[in-house]
Amino acid sequence: MTPDDLAGFFADPATLRHDEHILLDYSFECVGDPREAAAHLCSEQSTAQWRRVGVDEDFRPRFAAKVLDLQVEGRRNGFSYPIPAAPAGEVWACRVRIAHPHANFGPRIPNLLSAVCGEGPFFCPGVPILKLLDIQFPDAYLRQFEGPKFGIEGLRAQLQAYDRPIFFGVIKPNIGLPPEPFCEAGYQSWLGGLDIAKDDEMLADPDWSPLAERAALLGAARRRAERETGTPKIYLANITDEVDRLLELHDTAVANGANALLLNALPVGLSAARMVRRHTQVPLIAHFPFIAAFSRLAHFGVHARVMTKLQRLAGFDAIIMPGFGPRMFTPEEEVMQCVDACLAEMEPIRRSLPVPGGSDWAGTLAGVHARVGSADFGFVPGRGVFGHPHGPRGGAASIRQAWDAIARGIPLAEHARHHPELQAALDAFGAKG
Repeated sequence: MTPDDLAGFFADPATLRHDEHILLDYSFECVGDPREAAAHLCSEQSTAQWRRVGVDEDFRPRFAAKVLDLQVEGRRNGFSYPIPAAPAGEVWACRVRIAHPHANFGPRIPNLLSAVCGEGPFFCPGVPILKLLDIQFPDAYLRQFEGPKFGIEGLRAQLQAYDRPIFFGVIKPNIGLPPEPFCEAGYQSWLGGLDIAKDDEMLADPDWSPLAERAALLGAARRRAERETGTPKIYLANITDEVDRLLELHDTAVANGANALLLNALPVGLSAARMVRRHTQVPLIAHFPFIAAFSRLAHFGVHARVMTKLQRLAGFDAIIMPGFGPRMFTPEEEVMQCVDACLAEMEPIRRSLPVPGGSDWAGTLAGVHARVGSADFGFVPGRGVFGHPHGPRGGAASIRQAWDAIARGIPLAEHARHHPELQAALDAFGAKG
């Protein structure tokens, strides 16, 4: 690019019309001039060729993405990852903030992703290593989305659960049980104190556990548990499937007794999730399959908080995400960035309930609460409830007993002396926790 060409892809933040742009933070590694690489990132995701040959015109003022800030962090001895046919030369590590006119794609998530994560930026000349770190939306863009129908406040109102975490449980074994024993496990967990008993992300509508039959049994068990405990409950049914079956499965699950629905957000697609959100009258919960494939590498792909923000924008009332602890291979800072993406101000979009999960049990509840810094989260053990020595009822009770201890400032070991379910959890899972 000539110097004049480069200048067309840079803008002064002080003069930018911020309400007309989304902001994109990328890290990248390039060969050659970092300033030219940043301009190419803007060009490739927006105008590409910005005038016709032989015509006096310039599409850049209206359509071009533009660099607002470029930071060159230094040279590297080669790229972070082996790259086939990598360009030769000095490698520069950079960070860039780009403003992209949202009129280019409008309030359509597939078109947004096609621009900011598509062929343009990820096949940019001289820039084989790229990661989208964050995305920020102006109010004018957010107003074109509905976001969560219920959000945290709506879920709390449905469950009459205030001033504490919302307690989920993943019914186990997660895929092999037929509806009858699966139902009994969920029922016992509700009696023990769970708010939400859920299908796992792998269990949807298989022939050994048809959704219609499973939802009918769990729906009846839920209502029975509500009568016996005097508290509202939720059966969270997984309707993940081909897009053309989602509304049919939604209607089947809800008609048969499910009062919230699980979708694997990226496998079905965020646009499909938005379609279900518009159709449904029950809460919609996201699960995280496929996200690690985009987000795990430190310098390549898409940061998980971007996926979290997009799930919130698409309308998920709660977002299950990789949580704390070594099993999830997710840095604590990244988990907290995803939690914050659920809770941060994004008017008029409601807050989504963050549900960080992974090998949780009664003994990990205090740590999750301390990290989040409030009770606005969901806690989602699987084996911690359904692998408890006293069964699902005892496992759920151990979670509620752990919260009682936390709320009252009593050490778990001391509280457990008078609560056998909590003591059994400490004995069974404590060495692993």
